[in-house]
Amino acid sequence: MRYVLTVIASLLTLVSATQADVKLPSVFGSHMVLQRDKPIQIFGFADPGEKITVTLGEEKGTATTGPQGAWKITLAARKANAKGVTLTVEGDGTSITHTDILVGDVWVGSGQSNMEWSLLQSAKPKETIAESSHPLIRLYHVPKVQTQTPQRDIQATWRICSPKNTPNFSAVLYHFGVKLNKELDVPVGLINSSWGGSRIEPWTVTADAKAKQVGGMYNAMIAPISQFPVKGVIWYQGESNMNEGMLYRDRKATLISDWRKFWGKDMPFYFVQIAPFAGYGAGKLPELWEAQAACLNLPGTGMAGTTDLVDDVKDIHPKNKQDVGERLARWALNRTYGKTDIVVSGPLFKSVTIDGSKAVVSFAHAEGLKTRDDKPVSDFEVAGEDGKFVAAEAKIEGDKVVVTAKEVSKPAQVRFAWKNIVNPNLVNKEGLPAVAFRSTEWKGGTGETSNDKK
Repeated sequence: MRYVLTVIASLLTLVSATQADVKLPSVFGSHMVLQRDKPIQIFGFADPGEKITVTLGEEKGTATTGPQGAWKITLAARKANAKGVTLTVEGDGTSITHTDILVGDVWVGSGQSNMEWSLLQSAKPKETIAESSHPLIRLYHVPKVQTQTPQRDIQATWRICSPKNTPNFSAVLYHFGVKLNKELDVPVGLINSSWGGSRIEPWTVTADAKAKQVGGMYNAMIAPISQFPVKGVIWYQGESNMNEGMLYRDRKATLISDWRKFWGKDMPFYFVQIAPFAGYGAGKLPELWEAQAACLNLPGTGMAGTTDLVDDVKDIHPKNKQDVGERLARWALNRTYGKTDIVVSGPLFKSVTIDGSKAVVSFAHAEGLKTRDDKPVSDFEVAGEDGKFVAAEAKIEGDKVVVTAKEVSKPAQVRFAWKNIVNPNLVNKEGLPAVAFRSTEWKGGTGETSNDKK
Protein backbone atom coordinates (compact mmCIF):
# COMPACT_ATOMS: atom_id res chain seq x y z
CA MET A 1 0.00 0.00 0.00
CA ARG A 2 2.85 2.35 0.85
CA TYR A 3 4.38 1.57 -2.60
CA VAL A 4 1.09 2.49 -4.36
CA LEU A 5 0.84 5.79 -2.45
CA THR A 6 4.43 6.61 -3.37
CA VAL A 7 3.75 5.99 -7.08
CA ILE A 8 0.60 8.15 -6.98
CA ALA A 9 2.50 10.96 -5.25
CA SER A 10 5.24 10.76 -7.87
CA LEU A 11 2.72 10.94 -10.71
CA LEU A 12 1.04 13.97 -9.14
CA THR A 13 4.43 15.67 -8.83
CA LEU A 14 5.17 14.93 -12.50
CA VAL A 15 1.82 16.33 -13.65
CA SER A 16 2.33 19.43 -11.52
CA ALA A 17 5.80 19.97 -12.99
CA THR A 18 4.48 19.85 -16.56
CA GLN A 19 1.91 22.58 -15.83
CA ALA A 20 4.27 25.53 -16.00
CA ASP A 21 3.42 28.84 -14.40
CA VAL A 22 3.65 31.89 -16.61
CA LYS A 23 7.27 33.06 -16.65
CA LEU A 24 9.16 36.18 -17.63
CA PRO A 25 12.89 36.28 -18.36
CA SER A 26 14.82 38.13 -15.66
CA VAL A 27 15.50 41.05 -18.01
CA PHE A 28 11.93 42.03 -17.09
CA GLY A 29 11.80 43.03 -13.46
CA SER A 30 11.11 45.73 -10.94
CA HIS A 31 13.29 48.84 -11.39
CA MET A 32 13.98 48.04 -15.06
CA VAL A 33 14.19 50.52 -17.95
CA LEU A 34 12.27 49.91 -21.17
CA GLN A 35 13.61 51.37 -24.41
CA ARG A 36 11.77 54.52 -25.44
CA ASP A 37 10.50 55.30 -28.95
CA LYS A 38 10.44 51.63 -29.97
CA PRO A 39 7.56 49.14 -29.78
CA ILE A 40 7.73 47.50 -26.35
CA GLN A 41 8.08 43.74 -26.57
CA ILE A 42 7.14 41.65 -23.54
CA PHE A 43 7.92 37.95 -23.93
CA GLY A 44 8.10 34.82 -21.84
CA PHE A 45 6.97 31.23 -21.37
CA ALA A 46 3.95 29.26 -20.13
CA ASP A 47 1.98 26.15 -21.08
CA PRO A 48 1.24 25.64 -24.79
CA GLY A 49 -2.09 27.18 -25.77
CA GLU A 50 -2.33 29.33 -22.65
CA LYS A 51 -3.83 32.83 -22.87
CA ILE A 52 -1.50 35.55 -21.58
CA THR A 53 -2.52 39.09 -20.63
CA VAL A 54 0.05 41.84 -20.14
CA THR A 55 -0.76 45.16 -18.47
CA LEU A 56 1.80 47.96 -18.51
CA GLY A 57 0.43 51.01 -16.77
CA GLU A 58 -2.93 51.58 -18.48
CA GLU A 59 -2.17 49.56 -21.64
CA LYS A 60 -3.11 45.92 -22.13
CA GLY A 61 -2.17 43.25 -24.65
CA THR A 62 -3.02 39.57 -25.05
CA ALA A 63 -1.52 36.56 -26.77
CA THR A 64 -1.79 32.78 -26.82
CA THR A 65 1.33 30.71 -26.32
CA GLY A 66 2.69 28.60 -29.16
CA PRO A 67 3.39 24.85 -29.26
CA GLN A 68 6.58 25.28 -27.22
CA GLY A 69 4.95 27.59 -24.69
CA ALA A 70 6.65 30.78 -25.90
CA TRP A 71 4.71 34.02 -26.18
CA LYS A 72 5.37 37.64 -27.14
CA ILE A 73 3.18 40.72 -26.81
CA THR A 74 4.03 44.01 -28.51
CA LEU A 75 2.82 47.24 -26.93
CA ALA A 76 2.94 50.75 -28.34
CA ALA A 77 6.19 52.72 -28.25
CA ARG A 78 6.45 55.25 -25.42
CA LYS A 79 8.27 58.47 -24.76
CA ALA A 80 10.76 58.70 -21.91
CA ASN A 81 9.07 58.51 -18.53
CA ALA A 82 10.79 58.89 -15.17
CA LYS A 83 7.64 58.01 -13.24
CA GLY A 84 7.57 54.31 -12.50
CA VAL A 85 4.72 52.16 -13.81
CA THR A 86 3.65 48.61 -12.99
CA LEU A 87 3.92 45.57 -15.26
CA THR A 88 1.52 42.67 -14.66
CA VAL A 89 1.56 39.40 -16.60
CA GLU A 90 -1.35 36.99 -16.10
CA GLY A 91 -1.77 33.41 -17.24
CA ASP A 92 -4.22 30.67 -16.31
CA GLY A 93 -4.39 31.12 -12.57
CA THR A 94 -0.94 32.68 -12.10
CA SER A 95 0.40 36.20 -12.37
CA ILE A 96 3.63 38.19 -12.09
CA THR A 97 3.88 41.83 -11.00
CA HIS A 98 6.88 44.14 -11.33
CA THR A 99 6.92 47.77 -10.18
CA ASP A 100 8.91 50.98 -10.64
CA ILE A 101 9.45 50.46 -14.36
CA LEU A 102 10.88 53.45 -16.23
CA VAL A 103 11.08 54.28 -19.93
CA GLY A 104 14.29 55.72 -21.35
CA ASP A 105 17.39 54.46 -23.15
CA VAL A 106 19.02 51.07 -22.64
CA TRP A 107 22.69 50.51 -23.49
CA VAL A 108 24.67 47.27 -23.43
CA GLY A 109 28.34 47.25 -22.38
CA SER A 110 30.35 44.23 -23.46
CA GLY A 111 33.90 42.99 -24.01
CA GLN A 112 36.64 41.73 -21.74
CA SER A 113 38.24 42.80 -18.47
CA ASN A 114 38.54 46.54 -19.10
CA MET A 115 34.78 46.66 -19.61
CA GLU A 116 34.16 44.33 -16.68
CA TRP A 117 36.51 46.40 -14.46
CA SER A 118 34.48 47.68 -11.53
CA LEU A 119 34.19 51.03 -9.80
CA LEU A 120 35.79 49.44 -6.75
CA GLN A 121 38.90 48.61 -8.81
CA SER A 122 39.13 51.97 -10.58
CA ALA A 123 40.54 55.38 -9.74
CA LYS A 124 39.10 57.18 -6.69
CA PRO A 125 36.76 54.31 -5.76
CA LYS A 126 35.56 55.66 -2.40
CA GLU A 127 34.62 59.08 -3.75
CA THR A 128 33.04 57.73 -6.93
CA ILE A 129 30.95 55.11 -5.15
CA ALA A 130 29.86 57.56 -2.46
CA GLU A 131 28.55 59.89 -5.19
CA SER A 132 26.89 57.14 -7.26
CA SER A 133 23.29 57.75 -6.24
CA HIS A 134 21.45 58.21 -9.55
CA PRO A 135 17.85 56.99 -9.14
CA LEU A 136 17.06 57.32 -12.86
CA ILE A 137 19.93 55.00 -13.81
CA ARG A 138 19.28 51.27 -13.48
CA LEU A 139 21.88 48.48 -13.52
CA TYR A 140 21.68 44.91 -14.81
CA HIS A 141 24.75 42.69 -14.46
CA VAL A 142 24.86 39.51 -16.55
CA PRO A 143 26.67 36.60 -14.83
CA LYS A 144 29.59 34.93 -16.61
CA VAL A 145 28.38 31.72 -18.27
CA GLN A 146 29.15 29.88 -21.52
CA THR A 147 26.83 27.38 -23.22
CA GLN A 148 26.83 25.43 -26.47
CA THR A 149 23.32 26.53 -27.45
CA PRO A 150 21.42 29.83 -27.13
CA GLN A 151 19.70 30.21 -23.76
CA ARG A 152 16.31 31.76 -22.95
CA ASP A 153 17.12 33.42 -19.64
CA ILE A 154 19.78 34.88 -17.36
CA GLN A 155 19.99 34.82 -13.57
CA ALA A 156 20.20 38.56 -12.96
CA THR A 157 18.25 41.41 -11.36
CA TRP A 158 17.69 45.07 -12.18
CA ARG A 159 18.97 47.38 -9.44
CA ILE A 160 18.74 51.11 -8.79
CA CYS A 161 22.05 52.92 -9.24
CA SER A 162 23.20 53.65 -5.68
CA PRO A 163 26.32 53.28 -3.52
CA LYS A 164 24.96 49.91 -2.42
CA ASN A 165 24.79 48.55 -5.98
CA THR A 166 27.61 50.25 -7.89
CA PRO A 167 30.88 48.96 -6.32
CA ASN A 168 31.10 45.82 -8.49
CA PHE A 169 29.45 47.27 -11.59
CA SER A 170 31.36 48.11 -14.80
CA ALA A 171 33.11 51.45 -14.30
CA VAL A 172 33.23 52.32 -18.01
CA LEU A 173 29.54 51.58 -18.48
CA TYR A 174 28.64 53.46 -15.29
CA HIS A 175 30.48 56.64 -16.32
CA PHE A 176 29.00 56.38 -19.82
CA GLY A 177 25.50 56.13 -18.37
CA VAL A 178 26.00 58.97 -15.89
CA LYS A 179 27.10 61.28 -18.72
CA LEU A 180 24.08 60.36 -20.85
CA ASN A 181 21.66 60.78 -17.97
CA LYS A 182 23.14 64.19 -17.13
CA GLU A 183 23.06 65.47 -20.73
CA LEU A 184 19.72 63.95 -21.80
CA ASP A 185 17.74 64.01 -18.54
CA VAL A 186 16.07 60.67 -19.30
CA PRO A 187 16.21 57.32 -17.48
CA VAL A 188 19.12 55.13 -18.55
CA GLY A 189 19.30 51.34 -18.28
CA LEU A 190 22.78 49.79 -18.31
CA ILE A 191 23.28 46.09 -19.11
CA ASN A 192 26.80 44.84 -18.39
CA SER A 193 27.64 41.62 -20.24
CA SER A 194 31.42 41.24 -20.18
CA TRP A 195 34.06 38.66 -19.32
CA GLY A 196 37.72 39.28 -18.48
CA GLY A 197 40.21 37.63 -20.83
CA SER A 198 37.62 36.83 -23.48
CA ARG A 199 38.41 36.82 -27.17
CA ILE A 200 35.93 38.32 -29.60
CA GLU A 201 34.87 34.98 -31.10
CA PRO A 202 32.79 33.67 -28.15
CA TRP A 203 30.64 36.80 -28.42
CA THR A 204 29.93 36.16 -32.10
CA VAL A 205 26.96 34.29 -33.54
CA THR A 206 28.29 33.47 -36.99
CA ALA A 207 30.67 30.54 -37.39
CA ASP A 208 34.17 31.31 -38.70
CA ALA A 209 36.43 28.49 -39.83
CA LYS A 210 39.46 30.34 -38.43
CA ALA A 211 37.81 31.32 -35.17
CA LYS A 212 38.13 29.81 -31.71
CA GLN A 213 35.36 29.31 -29.14
CA VAL A 214 32.62 30.71 -31.36
CA GLY A 215 29.34 31.58 -29.66
CA GLY A 216 29.71 30.33 -26.09
CA MET A 217 29.32 33.74 -24.45
CA TYR A 218 26.83 34.95 -27.01
CA ASN A 219 24.66 31.90 -26.28
CA ALA A 220 24.51 32.46 -22.52
CA MET A 221 25.09 36.19 -22.09
CA ILE A 222 23.63 37.93 -25.16
CA ALA A 223 21.04 35.59 -26.71
CA PRO A 224 18.71 35.77 -23.66
CA ILE A 225 18.44 39.56 -24.05
CA SER A 226 18.53 39.66 -27.85
CA GLN A 227 14.75 40.18 -28.12
CA PHE A 228 14.91 43.03 -25.62
CA PRO A 229 15.07 46.37 -27.50
CA VAL A 230 18.11 48.52 -26.70
CA LYS A 231 19.47 51.85 -27.91
CA GLY A 232 23.03 50.73 -28.61
CA VAL A 233 26.23 48.98 -27.54
CA ILE A 234 29.60 50.06 -26.16
CA TRP A 235 32.51 47.64 -26.52
CA TYR A 236 35.94 47.40 -24.84
CA GLN A 237 37.90 44.38 -26.05
CA GLY A 238 40.90 43.40 -28.15
CA GLU A 239 43.69 42.54 -25.74
CA SER A 240 43.06 38.80 -26.14
CA ASN A 241 43.09 39.09 -29.96
CA MET A 242 46.37 41.05 -29.93
CA ASN A 243 48.32 39.12 -32.55
CA GLU A 244 45.72 39.16 -35.34
CA GLY A 245 46.17 42.56 -37.01
CA MET A 246 43.52 43.27 -39.65
CA LEU A 247 41.83 39.91 -39.07
CA TYR A 248 40.47 41.49 -35.90
CA ARG A 249 38.72 44.13 -37.98
CA ASP A 250 36.95 41.37 -39.92
CA ARG A 251 35.91 39.58 -36.76
CA LYS A 252 34.55 42.75 -35.19
CA ALA A 253 32.64 43.52 -38.39
CA THR A 254 31.07 40.06 -38.15
CA LEU A 255 30.09 40.60 -34.51
CA ILE A 256 28.53 43.99 -35.26
CA SER A 257 26.62 42.54 -38.21
CA ASP A 258 25.39 39.63 -36.09
CA TRP A 259 24.17 41.81 -33.24
CA ARG A 260 22.46 44.21 -35.61
CA LYS A 261 20.33 41.35 -36.89
CA PHE A 262 18.37 41.39 -33.62
CA TRP A 263 19.01 44.92 -32.27
CA GLY A 264 18.48 46.75 -35.55
CA LYS A 265 20.56 47.46 -38.64
CA ASP A 266 21.30 51.01 -37.42
CA MET A 267 22.31 50.01 -33.88
CA PRO A 268 25.10 52.33 -32.68
CA PHE A 269 28.31 50.51 -31.78
CA TYR A 270 30.94 52.60 -30.01
CA PHE A 271 34.21 51.04 -28.90
CA VAL A 272 37.48 51.72 -27.11
CA GLN A 273 40.91 51.61 -28.73
CA ILE A 274 42.92 49.64 -26.20
CA ALA A 275 45.67 51.33 -24.20
CA PRO A 276 49.49 51.05 -24.43
CA PHE A 277 50.90 48.06 -22.55
CA ALA A 278 54.47 46.80 -22.18
CA GLY A 279 53.55 43.12 -22.24
CA TYR A 280 52.62 42.79 -25.93
CA GLY A 281 54.93 41.45 -28.63
CA ALA A 282 56.97 44.09 -30.47
CA GLY A 283 54.88 45.97 -33.02
CA LYS A 284 51.69 44.01 -32.38
CA LEU A 285 49.75 46.72 -30.58
CA PRO A 286 49.99 49.36 -33.37
CA GLU A 287 48.75 46.76 -35.85
CA LEU A 288 45.72 46.08 -33.67
CA TRP A 289 45.18 49.82 -33.28
CA GLU A 290 45.03 50.03 -37.06
CA ALA A 291 42.45 47.22 -37.16
CA GLN A 292 40.38 49.01 -34.54
CA ALA A 293 40.61 52.31 -36.43
CA ALA A 294 39.56 50.46 -39.58
CA CYS A 295 36.28 49.61 -37.85
CA LEU A 296 35.43 53.32 -38.11
CA ASN A 297 34.72 52.58 -41.77
CA LEU A 298 31.70 50.56 -40.65
CA PRO A 299 28.44 52.52 -40.38
CA GLY A 300 27.26 53.66 -36.98
CA THR A 301 30.57 53.20 -35.19
CA GLY A 302 32.85 55.42 -33.09
CA MET A 303 36.16 54.93 -31.29
CA ALA A 304 37.51 56.39 -28.04
CA GLY A 305 41.28 56.79 -27.85
CA THR A 306 43.14 56.04 -24.59
CA THR A 307 46.87 56.59 -25.17
CA ASP A 308 46.88 59.41 -22.61
CA LEU A 309 45.05 57.53 -19.87
CA VAL A 310 47.71 55.00 -18.84
CA ASP A 311 48.95 55.22 -15.27
CA ASP A 312 51.26 52.18 -15.49
CA VAL A 313 52.38 50.63 -18.81
CA LYS A 314 53.01 47.35 -16.99
CA ASP A 315 49.33 47.13 -16.03
CA ILE A 316 46.92 46.09 -18.77
CA HIS A 317 44.06 47.68 -16.80
CA PRO A 318 44.33 51.49 -16.68
CA LYS A 319 42.54 52.76 -13.59
CA ASN A 320 41.00 55.85 -15.20
CA LYS A 321 37.68 54.54 -16.46
CA GLN A 322 35.77 57.81 -16.10
CA ASP A 323 37.42 59.44 -19.12
CA VAL A 324 36.92 56.25 -21.14
CA GLY A 325 33.20 56.17 -20.41
CA GLU A 326 32.79 59.87 -21.07
CA ARG A 327 34.69 59.65 -24.38
CA LEU A 328 32.34 56.91 -25.51
CA ALA A 329 29.46 59.14 -24.42
CA ARG A 330 30.77 61.87 -26.74
CA TRP A 331 30.13 59.61 -29.71
CA ALA A 332 26.66 58.71 -28.48
CA LEU A 333 25.68 62.29 -27.72
CA ASN A 334 26.88 63.56 -31.10
CA ARG A 335 25.96 60.71 -33.44
CA THR A 336 23.01 59.05 -31.72
CA TYR A 337 21.40 62.06 -30.07
CA GLY A 338 22.31 64.81 -32.53
CA LYS A 339 24.35 67.05 -30.23
CA THR A 340 26.70 67.95 -33.07
CA ASP A 341 28.56 70.63 -31.13
CA ILE A 342 30.22 67.87 -29.07
CA VAL A 343 33.64 66.83 -30.40
CA VAL A 344 33.72 63.04 -30.74
CA SER A 345 37.39 62.22 -31.13
CA GLY A 346 40.98 63.31 -30.98
CA PRO A 347 42.83 63.89 -34.28
CA LEU A 348 42.50 60.99 -36.73
CA PHE A 349 44.82 60.64 -39.73
CA LYS A 350 43.41 61.68 -43.12
CA SER A 351 46.32 62.12 -45.52
CA VAL A 352 49.94 63.14 -45.99
CA THR A 353 51.35 65.45 -48.66
CA ILE A 354 55.06 65.52 -49.49
CA ASP A 355 56.47 69.01 -50.03
CA GLY A 356 60.19 68.69 -50.69
CA SER A 357 61.77 67.64 -47.42
CA LYS A 358 58.52 68.11 -45.54
CA ALA A 359 55.69 65.69 -44.88
CA VAL A 360 52.48 67.60 -44.21
CA VAL A 361 49.94 65.53 -42.26
CA SER A 362 46.21 66.34 -42.31
CA PHE A 363 43.80 65.17 -39.62
CA ALA A 364 40.09 64.95 -38.98
CA HIS A 365 38.87 66.38 -35.65
CA ALA A 366 41.89 68.69 -35.66
CA GLU A 367 40.43 72.03 -34.58
CA GLY A 368 42.69 73.68 -32.03
CA LEU A 369 45.68 71.36 -32.46
CA LYS A 370 48.13 71.68 -29.59
CA THR A 371 50.25 69.66 -27.20
CA ARG A 372 48.79 68.87 -23.81
CA ASP A 373 52.08 69.57 -22.02
CA ASP A 374 53.14 72.68 -24.02
CA LYS A 375 56.22 70.79 -25.20
CA PRO A 376 57.20 70.09 -28.84
CA VAL A 377 55.04 67.53 -30.63
CA SER A 378 56.26 64.02 -29.83
CA ASP A 379 56.30 60.55 -31.36
CA PHE A 380 56.44 61.32 -35.10
CA GLU A 381 58.81 59.38 -37.36
CA VAL A 382 59.61 59.62 -41.07
CA ALA A 383 61.26 57.32 -43.58
CA GLY A 384 62.54 57.70 -47.10
CA GLU A 385 62.20 55.19 -49.91
CA ASP A 386 64.44 52.82 -47.96
CA GLY A 387 61.72 52.43 -45.30
CA LYS A 388 64.09 53.17 -42.41
CA PHE A 389 62.25 55.30 -39.87
CA VAL A 390 63.96 57.96 -37.78
CA ALA A 391 62.67 60.27 -35.08
CA ALA A 392 61.29 63.46 -36.61
CA GLU A 393 60.64 67.05 -35.66
CA ALA A 394 56.96 67.97 -35.86
CA LYS A 395 55.42 71.44 -35.86
CA ILE A 396 51.75 72.38 -35.70
CA GLU A 397 50.57 74.65 -38.50
CA GLY A 398 46.84 75.30 -38.12
CA ASP A 399 45.03 71.97 -38.42
CA LYS A 400 48.08 70.20 -39.87
CA VAL A 401 51.40 68.90 -38.60
CA VAL A 402 54.59 69.44 -40.62
CA VAL A 403 57.11 66.65 -40.12
CA THR A 404 60.82 66.77 -41.02
CA ALA A 405 64.06 64.98 -40.20
CA LYS A 406 67.63 65.97 -41.12
CA GLU A 407 68.42 62.37 -42.03
CA VAL A 408 65.56 62.15 -44.57
CA SER A 409 65.74 64.66 -47.44
CA LYS A 410 62.87 63.08 -49.36
CA PRO A 411 60.30 61.61 -46.97
CA ALA A 412 58.10 58.82 -48.31
CA GLN A 413 56.35 57.60 -45.17
CA VAL A 414 55.21 59.02 -41.85
CA ARG A 415 54.07 57.26 -38.72
CA PHE A 416 52.91 58.44 -35.32
CA ALA A 417 52.90 56.74 -31.92
CA TRP A 418 53.74 53.46 -33.63
CA LYS A 419 54.98 51.64 -30.52
CA ASN A 420 53.56 49.46 -27.77
CA ILE A 421 54.76 51.88 -25.08
CA VAL A 422 53.91 55.41 -26.08
CA ASN A 423 52.53 58.57 -24.53
CA PRO A 424 52.06 61.11 -27.36
CA ASN A 425 51.17 64.69 -26.52
CA LEU A 426 49.28 65.84 -29.64
CA VAL A 427 45.65 66.74 -28.85
CA ASN A 428 42.84 68.90 -30.21
CA LYS A 429 41.03 71.79 -28.51
CA GLU A 430 39.08 69.36 -26.30
CA GLY A 431 42.28 67.74 -25.08
CA LEU A 432 41.43 64.47 -26.87
CA PRO A 433 44.53 62.55 -28.00
CA ALA A 434 45.63 61.99 -31.59
CA VAL A 435 45.38 58.35 -32.67
CA ALA A 436 48.39 56.33 -33.82
CA PHE A 437 48.79 55.83 -37.57
CA ARG A 438 51.15 54.91 -40.38
CA SER A 439 50.71 56.67 -43.71
CA THR A 440 51.50 53.69 -45.93
CA GLU A 441 48.48 51.52 -46.77
CA TRP A 442 46.58 52.96 -43.82
CA LYS A 443 43.15 51.36 -43.51
CA GLY A 444 41.76 53.38 -40.61
CA GLY A 445 38.66 55.54 -40.87
CA THR A 446 38.33 59.20 -39.94
CA GLY A 447 35.07 59.11 -38.01
CA GLU A 448 33.91 62.27 -39.80
CA THR A 449 30.56 60.67 -40.61
CA SER A 450 28.85 57.55 -39.32
CA ASN A 451 29.81 55.75 -42.54
CA ASP A 452 33.16 56.86 -43.98
CA LYS A 453 33.45 53.96 -46.39
CA LYS A 454 31.41 50.96 -47.35
